[in-house]
Amino acid sequence: MLELHRVSRVYEDGTRAIDNVSLKIGKGEFCVLLGPSGAGKSTLMGMINGLVIPTEGSVVLWGEQLERANLKRFQRRGGMIYQKLHLVPRLSGLNNVLNGLLPETSLLRSLFNIFPEKNQRRACRLLEEVELEEKHIHRRAMALSGGQQQRVAIARAFMSDPNVVLADEPVASLDPSISRSVITLLKETARQREATVLCSLHQVEYALEFADRIIGLRAGRLAFDGSPKDLNAQALKELYGTRPVPKMEVEECVVPEPDFIPELQVA
Repeated sequence: MLELHRVSRVYEDGTRAIDNVSLKIGKGEFCVLLGPSGAGKSTLMGMINGLVIPTEGSVVLWGEQLERANLKRFQRRGGMIYQKLHLVPRLSGLNNVLNGLLPETSLLRSLFNIFPEKNQRRACRLLEEVELEEKHIHRRAMALSGGQQQRVAIARAFMSDPNVVLADEPVASLDPSISRSVITLLKETARQREATVLCSLHQVEYALEFADRIIGLRAGRLAFDGSPKDLNAQALKELYGTRPVPKMEVEECVVPEPDFIPELQVA
């Protein structure tokens, strides 16, 4: 179980990016995080993956509180899909997936792409699961299409067999025709492993279609937490205010600067 206990993040100028948020997310849940631009979605994600330290409160994963001292151990239990993917352009799709093992692999091995055969087989199986054609596995990431790169990013996130996967706007840069298939792959890959997923989205219709549970943030505070069937017109108005509910629009999300760069952070 992933737990947030009254977490807040206050910046030096007094801005409360996250304000007293508490959540419990169970094993295998596919949760979608919604909210207008600037609501604090990326900051909340940063708290959970250890790149942003809460000013107040605590993050607990499977009974253990996240601290700088145990960050590397937490990284082994969590996967991350970034909005801008952070693939290494000159590495192949396969080697980018293998980089998902960085928290538990020596720096020397990763620099020279020396991975045991069993890990290479696992990476190939994951790429097969996310439907990347075999002929593209050894192509450089920069030569792949946006949808193919996103498949590589999903496979990389599951390479370390994580308990929790965080996906920060995973389809923000994709065409609508591709976005639905990518979210379907993410949910199915997680379901097969009983992994918990917290996925930040900007498209309400995808949240209604795919989420087991929807969590809404507004101005850093929890504004909605419930089933998709409970996200009615009134709840949407409270979540988005007078702004029109976003549909198929792309949000240019500014990820907060990390408080520190953890050793062997995934490229």
